[in-house]
Parts: sequence; C-alpha cells; structure tokens
Amino acid sequence: MLPEQSGSPLLRFGVVADPQYAPIASNIQLDRHYANSLAKLQQALSHFDGLDLSFVVTLGDLIDRDFDNFDRILPLYEGSRHECLFLPGNHDFAVVPELLGEVHARLGMPAPYYDFVRDRWRFILLDGNEISLFAPPPGDARRAEAADRLAALEQAGAINAKPWNAGMSAAQIGWLGERLLLAEQAGEKVVVMGHYPLYPQTDHNLWDAEQVAALLSASPVVAAYLCGHNHVGNYGFLGACHFVNFKGMVDGETESAFAVVELYADRVEIIGFGREESRSLAL
Repeated sequence: MLPEQSGSPLLRFGVVADPQYAPIASNIQLDRHYANSLAKLQQALSHFDGLDLSFVVTLGDLIDRDFDNFDRILPLYEGSRHECLFLPGNHDFAVVPELLGEVHARLGMPAPYYDFVRDRWRFILLDGNEISLFAPPPGDARRAEAADRLAALEQAGAINAKPWNAGMSAAQIGWLGERLLLAEQAGEKVVVMGHYPLYPQTDHNLWDAEQVAALLSASPVVAAYLCGHNHVGNYGFLGACHFVNFKGMVDGETESAFAVVELYADRVEIIGFGREESRSLAL
C-alpha cells in the first residue's frame, strides 16, 4: 500500500539517461536515433526550466562517439537555468585515445566519483567505468585488470560478461561504504547514481553489481540507486533500496524519455515523461 500522496517534496531534480547524441544515421534495428537526441534533450530541458529543481543529472552516454560531439550537445545544458550534473557512460569514452583523460573535465566533473549534500540528502555519483577496456588510457594497468576480470566472468558464465560493461575498484567500493557510514552518522538519506544497473540481474549490469547492490541494500539510509545504460529500463527492490533503471532517450524516433524525481520523507516519486514510467516508491 502506497503512502498517502500529500505534502510538498523536500527536494526535486531532473533526470536524463543515454541521449547518446551523434550526427549519424539512425540504427533502425536497435531503434536508436542519435541525431534526434538534440531535439529531445531540448524538450526535456525546456520542461525542467518550468520547474523549481535542485539540479538536473544526466546518467551517462551523453554522446555515442567522437569527442567533438560534446561541443554540439553540452551548449544545450548551458542554456538551462538549473545546475546540470553529469557522470559518464561507456559511450562517452568512444573517443580518440589521447582524449580519454579529458572526458571527466569536459563534463565539468570535480572527480571521477564524488558526493554532495542538499537539504539533508546525500547524493553519491559513482564511476562505473573505472575498471574497463575503454575508459583508462592505453597501457593503463586498469585495462589489464579489466581484461582479467572479464575473462573470469566469461569463464563463470556471467550474463553481464560483456566488453561494453565495466567495474569499480576496491578503493572506490571502500570509499562508497565510508560515505554511506558518514551519511548515517549525519542523519542523512542517500541517493546513489551510476551509469550501470546493479539489480535485478541483467546482461547490462556492472561487473561488481552483486557486491555494490548488497552494500546499498544493507544500508539503513539509502533510498534509491538510479542508473541508465540498459535502454529498455528496469526496476528492482532489495533490502530497503529501490533500484531504478531509466530508459534511454536515444531510443524511439520522436518520443523522448526523461523524468522528474521528487524526494519526500516517506517516499520517492518519479514522474516520467514520454516513454519513461512514473513510479511511487515507499521508503
């Protein structure tokens, strides 16, 4: 039974996942229309501008490929009246090798993973690309570690043993645990964001999905984990944590997908637009 729908939200923010912009032909088989994401994103940002939001966050894959495409899509966000936050996805690293180290800075990120607090809510942005075959520069030890981890997952028959997925370092997972403990001690509630799904199990999940999902679901302060990457969207509930996978904006020729998330003391309301679903999630 859902809580009574009353009162004003404590905090509200906008969510976009996987615009995956590129000025290239559509992939009809995958129903991905890369060039159309500019118009879809403009529609979303215009809607957000009519609301009082704490920020707008894009959950990865801003571009499909090529560093120059950041210059074509980021100016749309510059016109927003809201603070716009980003975390990269796997496609954001589909750039020439010498520019791999510039992606986080181009997205205006203070660090590859970080957190901040608004109105007694702590937001934690994770770097799911840390151990991968595509984000670290060539020759970086993390690429070798990624190859070893992918081979082990393939050997184990894991359905997420895909080269377009990735993982987190033990150091980052340890940092996440520390931030959750800090939030608990401060009496804060937490929303965690990443590019890769953690739960339920799918072929798009982070390589460390089970470990990270267990950490979040065991925390008494985590309300939700928000992600993209799996364009069809998904939802799961584990422990006391809601796992929400937002649909990809790039999918569909004309109909978009984006959302507004409202945080209440007793629930999370997700107001979906276009193909995105609306959800009322009790805390």
